[in-house]
Amino acid sequence: MQSWYQIFPKNSWLSLYAWIAFCVLPFFFIFRSSSFAEIAVGILLLLLFFLAYRLSFNSKTGMVYAWISLEMAINLVMTFLFGYVYLALFLAFFIGNIRHKVGFFIVYGIHIGTTIVAVILGLIEHQELYTAQFPFMLLTVIGVILLPFNTYNRNKREKLEGQLEDANKRISQLMIIEERERIARDLHDTLGQKLSLIGLKSDLARKLIERNPQAAIDEINDVRQTARTALKEVRELVSNMRGTRLEEELLRIQQILKAADIDFVLYGNAQLTNTPLLVENVLSMCLKEAVTNVVKHSNASRCSVLIKQKPEEVLVQVEDDGIGLSEGSNLTQGNGLAGMRERLEFVNGTLEIKTMEGTVLNIRVPNVILYNSKEKLV
Repeated sequence: MQSWYQIFPKNSWLSLYAWIAFCVLPFFFIFRSSSFAEIAVGILLLLLFFLAYRLSFNSKTGMVYAWISLEMAINLVMTFLFGYVYLALFLAFFIGNIRHKVGFFIVYGIHIGTTIVAVILGLIEHQELYTAQFPFMLLTVIGVILLPFNTYNRNKREKLEGQLEDANKRISQLMIIEERERIARDLHDTLGQKLSLIGLKSDLARKLIERNPQAAIDEINDVRQTARTALKEVRELVSNMRGTRLEEELLRIQQILKAADIDFVLYGNAQLTNTPLLVENVLSMCLKEAVTNVVKHSNASRCSVLIKQKPEEVLVQVEDDGIGLSEGSNLTQGNGLAGMRERLEFVNGTLEIKTMEGTVLNIRVPNVILYNSKEKLV
């Protein structure tokens, strides 16, 4: 159900105030009549028009065409008796909301025809009244011709944009499902056979340990070798699924800053040593988000990035010479920085924001102990 203010056009060439004026103006035209009966009829018709107009927005069945017909009849009477043709604009806007293509063109054609006929008849019967406001009537007729197509095309575009957004969300979900299935297949192919082999050889070694100790030792050695091979293959699998490294991300943000006409300066070394791929991927995503905020919101002319690997932590600092951030601003509480904090929490990292002559973002992630690639199973 639509609210009362939603019956007025949004983002059209007439503002809300103009539409309210069109609701008030008919009373001026009605009270110009000398007859009390004409005034009563005019007020009654006006109230009936807006009642039908409201009901037409709420109607989901074929009754909408009945309400439109009633509104057209009232518009004709108001135009002919009082010279008030501007109700036709309300009808023109609503006709643009008709989604059925055939129904839209039929009602659109009838409305144009009846409006033009009413204006012509009014010019014949009330020449002085109509001549005085002829330019406005001409503009109204032009609006009756153009406004329905403007509303119809806007609604159609919004519908297509909504469908596109839903399709993109569905594609993203399908991509996630497909990636999960691929990982599951790879893990099954990598580990399934070898784990089964380890189980069989372990059972065989248990049976041989008393009858043939040397054969049991050989089987245990095979189990250890198989486990090492499986571990190596899992590491290769994880390596193939790695995210973006800092070096790769720096090349991208350099291109983004260049396109935005912002000078880029790099301090430190982007080649991190003994840093897990997951940590480096999180740092890369946070760096990308930080630079995106610089381009969108800072109005900066210079952006510098510092990458420093300390014994206890990795520091990535992004600094710009822009307008800075105010406390409690939408940007400091926005989804971008919130997403950065969530990613950093996953690797026990922190995000610090400082505002001086510009903005400084300090991204810190503590170092973790990595297993040596030559480790052996115990």
